[in-house]
Order: sequence, then structure tokens, then C-alpha cells
Amino acid sequence: MAKVIAEVVEVRGCGECSAGHKAGDRFIFTEHRAPALCQWALGALQAPVAVLLQGGKFSWAQAGEPTMWACPDPTDTVVFRFWREEQ
Repeated sequence: MAKVIAEVVEVRGCGECSAGHKAGDRFIFTEHRAPALCQWALGALQAPVAVLLQGGKFSWAQAGEPTMWACPDPTDTVVFRFWREEQ
């Protein structure tokens, strides 16, 4: 069974996420579980996480290379790096 790890790389803007996420925080997604994460970030990450959980890839990323995504907050954007691992 696979899992996807999402790690906060940075918080842009003032550097503080309103939900309290900070650089270095890690969140683990599995086929049956999503982590306790801000609803806006969770919504932004659900589709790309599903792609990776199902073994898909993104054309701009080399095989196994982490990819970057961000929450939609326009002022204090949380940037995540995430990748797939086998459990």
C-alpha cells in the first residue's frame, strides 16, 4: 500500500499560516486517510495526492522526484513538497 507525504517547505507572505502550519510540518495521506490539515490546503492537495496514490505521475517531474503544490491563500501561501512512498 502506498502513502504520500506532504511536507511544508515555506509559508510565503508574512511567513505565518493562519491554520498554524509551518516549514517542516509533515502530513501523511493514504488511500483511506487524509491528515488533519487546513480545509483549503486539503482541497488543493487532494487531486494531485490521488494521482500519486494511484501510481500516476506528473509530466514535469522525473520518476520518484518530489513535486510542489500550494494552498490557495493569496497572502500567506503554504508551499508543500510531496512524494509517494511504499509502506
